[in-house]
Amino acid sequence: MTSNEVEYCVSCNVRLSGEGAVSFKCPSCGADMGRCGKCRQQSNAYVCKKCGFQGP
Repeated sequence: MTSNEVEYCVSCNVRLSGEGAVSFKCPSCGADMGRCGKCRQQSNAYVCKKCGFQGP
């Protein structure tokens, strides 16, 4: 991972690695967030720790 990528899934807090893991910006405030492949596949909810935005 590069220095500007987050290291842990915002949904389940596991370390991001492997296929399907992504880092992205919060649609509301632009904070860096990441999700593991499993949470993305299962469409687990997430909450931005900075602004409280909730996503699928």
